[in-house]
Amino acid sequence: MKKKKRRNFLCLNSQNRQVPGFTLIEMVVVVAIIVMLLIIIAPNLTKQKDSANAKTNDAFKTTLQTQATLYEDDKDREGKEITFQNMFEDGYLTKKQFAKSKNYTVTNGVVKKNE
Repeated sequence: MKKKKRRNFLCLNSQNRQVPGFTLIEMVVVVAIIVMLLIIIAPNLTKQKDSANAKTNDAFKTTLQTQATLYEDDKDREGKEITFQNMFEDGYLTKKQFAKSKNYTVTNGVVKKNE
């Protein structure tokens, strides 16, 4: 008889048991940890983005310098004024490169960024 009562007690106990889940406090703690991680990571991401932009601009300046040197050599324009407009018209720059070159100037065959 004792065994039968125990089985009934265990069955009743398991039927009344609620499904385990997260409490509100646990959820708040998880959200707080995520926010803290974002606060730590965000400045680093901004620095990485700025660094990538600077490297991209340097690479584009190098490309423009290479194209200006090629243009100067191919067109035998040494000592003459070189413009990005002339380079674009002669096929040394694409439309996209020509549009981006508005921030740069060529002086004596040297490409410089406008400030």
